[in-house]
Amino acid sequence: MDTVLYIEGDGIGPEVWAAARPVIDEAVSKTYTDGRKLEWLELLAGQKAFDQTGDYLPQETLDALASGTIGMKGPLQTPVGGGFRSLNVTMRQVLDLYACIRPIRYFKGIESPVKRPDLVDMIVFRENTEDVYAGIEWASNSPEAKRLIEFLRDEMKVDVDLDAGVGIKPMTSMRSKRLVRKALQHAVDNKLPSVTLSHKGNIMKCTEGAFRAWGYEVAAEEFAETVMTETEAGNGGSKPVIIKDRIADALFQNVLMYPEQYSVIATTNLNGDYISDALAAQVGGLGLAPGVNMSDQIALFEATHGTAPTIAGKDMANPGSLILSGAMMLRHIGWGEAADRIENAIETVIASKKVTVDLASQIEGATTIGCKAFGEQILANL
Repeated sequence: MDTVLYIEGDGIGPEVWAAARPVIDEAVSKTYTDGRKLEWLELLAGQKAFDQTGDYLPQETLDALASGTIGMKGPLQTPVGGGFRSLNVTMRQVLDLYACIRPIRYFKGIESPVKRPDLVDMIVFRENTEDVYAGIEWASNSPEAKRLIEFLRDEMKVDVDLDAGVGIKPMTSMRSKRLVRKALQHAVDNKLPSVTLSHKGNIMKCTEGAFRAWGYEVAAEEFAETVMTETEAGNGGSKPVIIKDRIADALFQNVLMYPEQYSVIATTNLNGDYISDALAAQVGGLGLAPGVNMSDQIALFEATHGTAPTIAGKDMANPGSLILSGAMMLRHIGWGEAADRIENAIETVIASKKVTVDLASQIEGATTIGCKAFGEQILANL
């Protein structure tokens, strides 16, 4: 029995949970005859936590996650004036959830805006703790911004407008290398052909350019037996994994035009935010985009969409992201057969053209059904 710590989430969170959890449990039950099952333990965060404890992110929740190994969460909305820049970012930083991992694949039946969505089969490893998402910034004309600008002008001889808002983009060797290391190990373990480092190092040479350099260092120092560069491959190398790099804007074009050339993408925080959502749009949108935020201790699987407050309580949400995140979780703990069962059931339901409104808008002749009914359709097709 595996214990899964879970957070229901805000907005559409309760609805997608009610649709997703029975699918995950039933997939396990139908797949295995040895009595294995998941034990679910709820933790409080977001509005539900505030209503019960007066705290949007109770210390008890952080303590439980810090000592756990597997978790799932719905979307959380950051309270206005609640003292947190972002509940999600706070959890990532406090728990050191340094790797945001998002697989993107096509499900047959989705009418995509691109010609060959079936060729999209990638997994993005996004560094999760630094870059501009570290949140080190000061508002225009604030005392802190003025002090920093004065230092930059006087000591560093940098011409910055006195009324500028300013931010700092920290990127370190340790954090960059551990992210690329995880991406390379995934490629090696799963026999995937390449890892692409995505960066803007042509402009930000000391941060994004350093990320690129550190990535190649990890490959050379720790994966010499299994990983080679594009140059080595061009000279007749025969190692199973190629490491390469692409400027971020060029990669956006390439994944549209040549998706078959990319399998694993390792990238910085902001670039990863962009590319993972853009890839999801090629295969049906965030409603079918699972994800996990991982430290070396815990893997926290979660829906990649937001709380969608305008449709909360209206039975319109797509539970697919959370259900597929559950499938990711099952594969993570070694229950891949149950994960396959879920993914096959989702593809069957999409083919039937009875889907939630976000998918129905992309499928000609589709019938729109609610969140609850969509979950029930997947459950019936396990």
